[in-house]
Amino acid sequence: MSPRLAYTDGMEIVRPAPMQTWFDAFREHARAHSLAALGLGVAALAVLGLLGQSLWQIFSGEAAAVLRYAMLGGAAGFAATALGAAPALFLRGIPQRVEDTLLGLAAGMMLAASAFSLLLPGLEAGAGILGSKPFGAGVVVLGMGLGVLLMLGLDEFTPHEHGKSGPCGPGYERCGRVWLFVFAIALHNLPEGMAIGVGFSHADMSVGLPLAAAIALQDIPEGLAVALALRSAGIAPPTAVLVAGASGVLEPVGALLGVGLSSGIAVAYPVGLGLAAGAMIFVVSHEVIPETHRNGHQTPATLGLMAGFALMMVLDTALG
Repeated sequence: MSPRLAYTDGMEIVRPAPMQTWFDAFREHARAHSLAALGLGVAALAVLGLLGQSLWQIFSGEAAAVLRYAMLGGAAGFAATALGAAPALFLRGIPQRVEDTLLGLAAGMMLAASAFSLLLPGLEAGAGILGSKPFGAGVVVLGMGLGVLLMLGLDEFTPHEHGKSGPCGPGYERCGRVWLFVFAIALHNLPEGMAIGVGFSHADMSVGLPLAAAIALQDIPEGLAVALALRSAGIAPPTAVLVAGASGVLEPVGALLGVGLSSGIAVAYPVGLGLAAGAMIFVVSHEVIPETHRNGHQTPATLGLMAGFALMMVLDTALG
């Protein structure tokens, strides 16, 4: 939008153009990134369709036990995030090498959880429901694709800012910096909550329990890293801890969404498991691993990832 010109006593005065509304910024961004907008639309419609056909079970009380398990799992993730953020009240920071190693540990646990607690049960459920291993794998891959499209679209169209990158997304200039960090954390925590909800959606403790335990454990170093990143961005310690801890609220919210996505028609379960896995793998590859490799600590970060993967494998064996 070009600035308006006015003339006073023969002098030209440039008046600043009015700020775009968020809707206008979103529309222009969608025109410039049409493929991402299309992917987000397809994924959102699929998610709404899966959600709509199963919400009636939740509200009719048929899924009361499932919902209780999922909300307890989501609450555990919230509590772990808040616990991890608390030390930032008196810690100004930790050595970057240690932080990258801890984030690598969290990344490894998320990857292993996606494989052992989401994809493998999804393949087994899909094969059982459809009577064919190839078709069962196909519905899981479909779910993974929807999860990637959803996260790719949300990342592209949600105004947000990470600790060491500039603000991005349409309309980011209308948001305060704290809110940009909040939206960035939301993009990270939502798929974790969805994974917990999907894992408990059939009241299968062998799927839901190790998954919820793994996500809660990796939320502790993640909560600390987020709070310290907020502090390094100049945000006061109490506010940084509050924002980082409160971001864990999105895990029970995501768990509620995950239950709704997977508790309706039978085939929705393997699709939902694939969707949650795709979303989590996207976050690990797109955000967590690049962050751990940004500071030249690739080796300790990779060793942390391997340790996290092994720990989750043991948890899945012990609790599954």
